[in-house]
Amino acid sequence: MEATETQGTIEFDNIINSWIDKYFTSLGLSDTSGLLLKVIVLAVIVLLISYLVNKLTKYYIIKAIERIIRKTKSKNDDFFVDRQVFQRLSHLAPAFVLYVFNGIVFNDFPQIGELVHKGIMIYLVVVFVWSLTAFFSAIMDIYESHDYAQERPIKGYIQVAQIIGYFIGVLVVVSIVFNVKLGALFTGLGAIAAVLLLIFKDTILGLVASVQLSAYKMVRVGDWVSMPSHNADGTVLDISLNTVKIQNWDKTITTIPTYEMVSHPFMNWKGMEDSGGRRIKRAVNIDMSSVKFCSKEMLDRFKKIHFLKEYIELKQEEIENYNKENKIDESVLVNGRRLTNIGLFRKYLESYLHNHPKIHNEMTFLVRHLQPTEKGLPIEFYVFSNDQAWANYESIQADIMDHILAVLPEFELKVYQFPSSGTLPMS
Repeated sequence: MEATETQGTIEFDNIINSWIDKYFTSLGLSDTSGLLLKVIVLAVIVLLISYLVNKLTKYYIIKAIERIIRKTKSKNDDFFVDRQVFQRLSHLAPAFVLYVFNGIVFNDFPQIGELVHKGIMIYLVVVFVWSLTAFFSAIMDIYESHDYAQERPIKGYIQVAQIIGYFIGVLVVVSIVFNVKLGALFTGLGAIAAVLLLIFKDTILGLVASVQLSAYKMVRVGDWVSMPSHNADGTVLDISLNTVKIQNWDKTITTIPTYEMVSHPFMNWKGMEDSGGRRIKRAVNIDMSSVKFCSKEMLDRFKKIHFLKEYIELKQEEIENYNKENKIDESVLVNGRRLTNIGLFRKYLESYLHNHPKIHNEMTFLVRHLQPTEKGLPIEFYVFSNDQAWANYESIQADIMDHILAVLPEFELKVYQFPSSGTLPMS
């Protein structure tokens, strides 16, 4: 079929050229001068036709198509206009005119005609690949306009498709320039596969990493991630085939190879953001020399504290009953059960945090002792704030610590700090 079409084209070119030759002969031009003039005149006419076809296609046909698309109810087709897919395809029209009339213009100069033919074919390939990449970009825009795109980004796949398009385009251009069949080029590629793997190593690794990141929902645009190995801590701006861009909180941009997100550990704070709370984990070290049993005067004073009054009364009754049942000699402090200032402080801290308007009571809530060390007895509170905004979160933590440090002396407790008890070590 291809041979038949080629033969038909040649016959058409011969008929047109025969008519043109007769016309120039009728003008009284010699064969030599007429030949050169014919080529120039025909070239000018064909260029003018291609120019008019280009204008007609761009400013009338394409504009009409774009207006129709803009008026449709669907917004998906608008992305093809935004990405200028039709505008790029319009460049094929003048090239097609040149392709059709090339044999007629350079019929008497076949070598020049062959070079021009190759140039036109290369131009067609370039325009087609250029339009194809815009088409893929429009497909990506359509996909990303839906909510599920956040969970399953396809930017990496689109970039792979575009790279394949560029690669095939380059092979086609090479085959045109050197008159080599595409099949032979693909066969030859097998011999340099190792070199290609080396050249496209990062791209291949990026593709595999993109698939993993997307399939396992490890990270997506808009997530807050921390990656200490690359000094990255901020919001993900973009995930492409080769790189992940992270805007740090100091507004700097960190660019990380996509495959590094799979081969190196990082923390994604998305779970925290979705939970509705943000963890507060702080500890204050108590000077153990200030820990003691509560005297009656101390208990009477502590009963005036709103968060402790009911608790102390219940505990006192419980302890008195226990000591009486077990006939405890209360004249010795170490006998039986007694309330301590640090125990009451821990209970106060629990009640204070439970009633704090910025603490999330539906999430993990702990106030506990940690292992005593040479730096005192740590009392840690492990809670979640209901405000995740960074500035507000830091303010909540600071307010709680301010209150703890200010209230400790009321329980006759001291915070451990070096030098201990505010005195310098003796030399």
